[in-house]
Amino acid sequence: MVEVVGIRFKKAGKVYYFAPDGLKIKEGDFAIVETARGVEFGSVVKGNMLVKDSEVFQPLKKVIRIATDMDICQEEQDKIKEKEAFGICEEKIAKHGLDMKLVDVEVTFDHNKLIFYFTSDGRVDFRELVKELASIFKTRIELRQIGVRDEAKMLNGIGICGRPLCCATFLGDFTPVSIKMAKEQNLSLNPTKISGICGRLMCCLKYEEDVYEELNSRLPNVGDIISTPDGTGEIMSVNVLMQNVKAVVRKKENDPPTIAFYNVNEIEVIKSKKKHKNHADGEGKTAVECIDEDILNLDLDD
Repeated sequence: MVEVVGIRFKKAGKVYYFAPDGLKIKEGDFAIVETARGVEFGSVVKGNMLVKDSEVFQPLKKVIRIATDMDICQEEQDKIKEKEAFGICEEKIAKHGLDMKLVDVEVTFDHNKLIFYFTSDGRVDFRELVKELASIFKTRIELRQIGVRDEAKMLNGIGICGRPLCCATFLGDFTPVSIKMAKEQNLSLNPTKISGICGRLMCCLKYEEDVYEELNSRLPNVGDIISTPDGTGEIMSVNVLMQNVKAVVRKKENDPPTIAFYNVNEIEVIKSKKKHKNHADGEGKTAVECIDEDILNLDLDD
């Protein structure tokens, strides 16, 4: 076990672990630490605690000190400088005619580096821009291209749910999101309804994915032939959350087909298949397509 403290450098940024080096640091404090980018100011989100050696990357960097009132004042002044640098950089981008959008600016606590974050559709030759910015700010300049999801995280906004973006409020890392998740949850595949303001699939599709995967694993597929308490039928649709199915069922061989709903525990899959061979009507049709025409008079949404 190793003693660590968890520190975050942005509101919804990733939590990094540092060695407290004998300091008693509690949640809510501010700390000055050394990182790969230089000395930085961060907020403590996890006080002194013990974690397994396998959970952290060794060697751990140490906390330099708990932030003083002077450190906090400097951090506030740096925020003002970042806004000024943002405006200057935008002017220079326009001057050089570069196809890039400036998103955010950060200055390290030791003032050894100024980092400009931007988005662009392609590669940008910003060498002349870097030279001019270095001559203005008299420090190291780094221009870092980011993706649209990172842009949304930095800028924040309101999602289609009416709440602030998850990525900008509490998500530390982005998790992979796929269209399969929307299909699993029977959501509309209209891109405007399942995409966030960044234009990518919404992060919240991942939240309930594990539950939907478990529920879907208990359900048969549309088109499966099933045995029900009323006879043999074919599944027309499934309700994942209610764990029931809608099926076309014939109670007896010569009876007209009816539509009924069954709980997943009431049915048993006889045959799982996409196509159903019917000797009377030919091959290549599903059982639903082969039933009597009087089924067409039924309201399938009831």
